[in-house]
Amino acid sequence: MRKRAGPRRPTQVEIAQRAGVSQATVSLVLNGGDGVPVAEETRRRVQQAIEDLGYAANPAARALRGMTVKTIGLYTFESVFPVDQRDFYHPFLLGVEEEAARLGYDLLLFTSANTAQGGVYARGRNALLKADGCVLLGRHISRDDLANLAKEGFPFVFIGRRDISETELSYVAPDYVTPTAALVEELAALGHRRILLLRQTDGAEPGDDRERGLRQGARAANLHPDDLVVEFSSGAADIGTDRVTGWVRDGVTAVVVEPSEDNATGLALAEVAEAAGVRIPDHLSVAFLGSAPPPTATRIWTSFEIPRVEIGRAAVQLLVNLLEGAEQPPLQLVVPCTDVRGNSISRVVRR
Repeated sequence: MRKRAGPRRPTQVEIAQRAGVSQATVSLVLNGGDGVPVAEETRRRVQQAIEDLGYAANPAARALRGMTVKTIGLYTFESVFPVDQRDFYHPFLLGVEEEAARLGYDLLLFTSANTAQGGVYARGRNALLKADGCVLLGRHISRDDLANLAKEGFPFVFIGRRDISETELSYVAPDYVTPTAALVEELAALGHRRILLLRQTDGAEPGDDRERGLRQGARAANLHPDDLVVEFSSGAADIGTDRVTGWVRDGVTAVVVEPSEDNATGLALAEVAEAAGVRIPDHLSVAFLGSAPPPTATRIWTSFEIPRVEIGRAAVQLLVNLLEGAEQPPLQLVVPCTDVRGNSISRVVRR
């Protein structure tokens, strides 16, 4: 595969010239001295030059010199702390950690969440070079960062499908298309003819995949395209009584929801519908195109489960394949989801 051109890494020769020392001295500082003492003032000059030039030692080159590094990074574009067993990101992190340990790699966590000037290149250089390669995840991504990493040739695997102009990324993603299409076919078999997809405003490619599944399932069930409704939600605040009752008045009998990390939109829909006397599933069937809110004493949401631990493991496996030269980028894997049979959809009763 053609090697991607990218920003050139400063050399040890350039560091030596800037610090006014020999390249051998630079090598001693970078390698921790190798048993040879280096004057403190000299060490400070070299370290300053390293900082000024944005140099980061090539982990692969260090390994070839007998200094086995085997460190992979995990970079999150948004906050993942504090985490608990029900946190959206926790299973991904668990899968990454478990697989890195199994394959003998140390794990280094990077994050720029909640920072005004965050990002991989916030300081003018690739902050991920401390690791051999990196697994990246997050909904609110910097596409410029992903494009620059790809151009630079830095090994990384993204959790989730992302499309970047003029380049291809390595990723592991859930298969949203197949289970969404199957759910639409099931709803059609139950007599539903007007189905609404409620997408997240920032859903990006995962939302596109769900919409593609919606239309694929509708074609298989011979539903008319005009009977498919797609609306967007930015969160719980825009799910009001008028909106929900309006759907019912317009003939919508089923709503399929693209979940957010906290499922606030879907929970708001259930609360508003109940308060307005719109019973689920008697008056309105509701299903989640992904992980649903926790079940209650009376409700198990029809949905499909994203295998997040398995996806985290698979991302590490793909990354290690890249690092160890087993395969060339881009590596792209789509992982099946598991159906959750609930009681939130039902047959349409024609009056």
